[in-house]
Amino acid sequence: MTFKDFDFHKEIAKGIRIAGFKEPSPIQKEVIPLIIEGHDLIGQAHTGTGKTAAFGLPILDMLAREEITRALIIVPTRELATQVSDEIYHLGRFAGIRTLEIYGGVGYGRQIALIHKGTQVIVATPGRLKDLYKKGKIDVLNPEVVVLDEADEMLDMGFLDDIKEIFEYIPQNRQTLLFSATMPEPIKQLADEILYEPKFISVVGDEATTNNVIDQRYYVISETQRDEAIVKLLEHETYNKCLIFCRMKREVDRVAQLLQEQGFNAAGLHGDMEQTDRDAAIKAFRRNEITVMVATDVAARGLDVKGVTHVFNYHIPFDPQSYVHRIGRTGRAGKAGQAITLVSTEEFRELMRIQKEVGADMRLETITGEGGVDERTIEFVLEALEETAIHPEIDRVLAALAHLDQATFIKKALSYMLEQVQGGMGGEGQIGFDQDSVDSMMNAYVTEQKQTTKSNTKKRRRRR
Repeated sequence: MTFKDFDFHKEIAKGIRIAGFKEPSPIQKEVIPLIIEGHDLIGQAHTGTGKTAAFGLPILDMLAREEITRALIIVPTRELATQVSDEIYHLGRFAGIRTLEIYGGVGYGRQIALIHKGTQVIVATPGRLKDLYKKGKIDVLNPEVVVLDEADEMLDMGFLDDIKEIFEYIPQNRQTLLFSATMPEPIKQLADEILYEPKFISVVGDEATTNNVIDQRYYVISETQRDEAIVKLLEHETYNKCLIFCRMKREVDRVAQLLQEQGFNAAGLHGDMEQTDRDAAIKAFRRNEITVMVATDVAARGLDVKGVTHVFNYHIPFDPQSYVHRIGRTGRAGKAGQAITLVSTEEFRELMRIQKEVGADMRLETITGEGGVDERTIEFVLEALEETAIHPEIDRVLAALAHLDQATFIKKALSYMLEQVQGGMGGEGQIGFDQDSVDSMMNAYVTEQKQTTKSNTKKRRRRR
């Protein structure tokens, strides 16, 4: 089966062709006909299986044929809103279909204005969307098709009540599509409330676990060491081709430029690039003209290149299934692969969750450098000094240190700051916390989980 068999509107078919889609994925093959027929639907599929196109393409087709005028897609995070909006835009651009992202942290004005101008596809996070509805700012938003994407993630993030309230504002005569990687009981109950006689499609299989031929490692680092860590890892690893995953498109550009400046044969890949540039980068990667590809999850979706020996997570992915799909780019055809993740102390709990959910066998490592302080750390310290206000008790401290001459005092003060920035790193030039430090973090994580479970149990007892 090919995408031609769906008989999409010619301008949507052009977008599919330019995007390089050939054969539909299992979720696309199953749900596209049902959506076109007008059914409400529950699709159980993981991130990276092509589900954005699975619901996006039939929506774009209906818009292009003027069967509907507006669609609303609700996603858990602003990053996912950007990714989904980008993909929908690129598939529908030849039909003149406009997309808009709605999320918090930015002004209301432009978002409201574009909705009133008739933007056809709205991709929104629950918090900002509920806020706009409650304030009566978007009464004109009457979508004929509503998609609830990553429903289980929204449940985990505490958005379930927001979702229920949002659906009170949306007209009843709509087609509703719900996608979720898992189907916990609250999601099933939500589906019963907002869907009408839905079809159920599941393509969740054994891909939810990690490949046992992939050697998985992680490095717990300070945020200021991320660039130095990726450079040192590339210098020390023996790779044929490698993929480096970043969360944001601007991050892809910056990391790719950094690596090029360090002498690596690197290029970036993301959705804002012209299609000709994307095609050229992928072809160069296939031919080994480029050996380091820095990419977003969306840009790398469907990218199947032989000979990828290493996958690096510059940032930890947003969900466990994304981790599985990222590292699955290596270890193909029974060959060994390397998956290496950089994780800050703030992200460590998320790493623990991924390990637990996908059964990943990851081991902690450190990177031993040659000593010294990297440029980013120096810049960080200088910026911190410039932005620090003078403490009201500083004169008393200076008086207590009057026995030190000025030069010695400055050197000691700056040395203390550098030690604080590099604290816990196990020595000069070393990147990554040692086992004792990570064990302490893990113990804190386990204690917190137990306290949360205990608290939830007490709440359930009170409800009874």
